[in-house]
Amino acid sequence: MVDFYADWCGPCQTMNPVLDEVIAELDGKIKLFKLNIDKNPQAAQQFGVRSIPHYILFKRGKILWRKGGYMTKRDLLQAMKGFVG
Repeated sequence: MVDFYADWCGPCQTMNPVLDEVIAELDGKIKLFKLNIDKNPQAAQQFGVRSIPHYILFKRGKILWRKGGYMTKRDLLQAMKGFVG
């Protein structure tokens, strides 16, 4: 999963511990990559990221799921469990 974020983004900072907890609970079944849109604007443009935080889950180069904005731990964990079986 790629977390599109910026250092100045308050909701992005709020999501960091939520993301860490969800990834830990999924026990390595999903890897988290953080992509700073200020340092990589071309990647944000390529994937149509218009607001942050924004998350895209990839499997073998294909987008399986995407969502923008703040999410509760419960909602994010529920969404991810649908992909890790």
